[in-house]
Amino acid sequence: MEKRKYGRKLVACILVAVMLCGCADGMGKKGTENEEGSIEAGGEAQKGEEQESVEEPPAEPLVFEGQDMDGNAVTSDIFSQSKLTMINVWATYCNPCLREMPDLGGLAGEYDTADFQLIGIVSDVQENGSEDKLEKAVSLVEKTGADYPHLLLNESLYSALVVNVSGVPTTFFVDENGVVLGAVAGSYEKSVWKEIIDGLLEEL
Repeated sequence: MEKRKYGRKLVACILVAVMLCGCADGMGKKGTENEEGSIEAGGEAQKGEEQESVEEPPAEPLVFEGQDMDGNAVTSDIFSQSKLTMINVWATYCNPCLREMPDLGGLAGEYDTADFQLIGIVSDVQENGSEDKLEKAVSLVEKTGADYPHLLLNESLYSALVVNVSGVPTTFFVDENGVVLGAVAGSYEKSVWKEIIDGLLEEL
């Protein structure tokens, strides 16, 4: 019940923030500039029709094993490092994803890591997959200043979380126990994300 309560509060925060900032329409996507992608069962994001919904987030704590773009092992134990974790699922071909990444990079450095951390999941770059795709992702992260960990997609991450994603960008908020508090489809301005983050931190 607590998770559902947080989920409702998250949605309320989003609606209030979007109305106040006037920077997004619909589910918070920036105008008609979306180049969304759908996640297929095979685990990679493919270009598809615009999405405006997120499947019901998992009720149980997330458990996964994976690695970041530098080959470092990362597990779901990472959630215990911060009260709130923001997980941004993106793709190298997704323009709305790339446009918001400089803002996300800024957010990652504005909070005490004991309170908040940000993690990216590159939905179209597989762990132990194409080196060319990996190099492209690394280059985009450097160009956008998205200086926070980015995980490569594998079966563990897909089953734990990405299976719930129908389009990119999609963002999840997770507490220190690995429980998903809510999910948001689409890209937002930095001020909107900050209002959502601050609102959730007040509740944790």
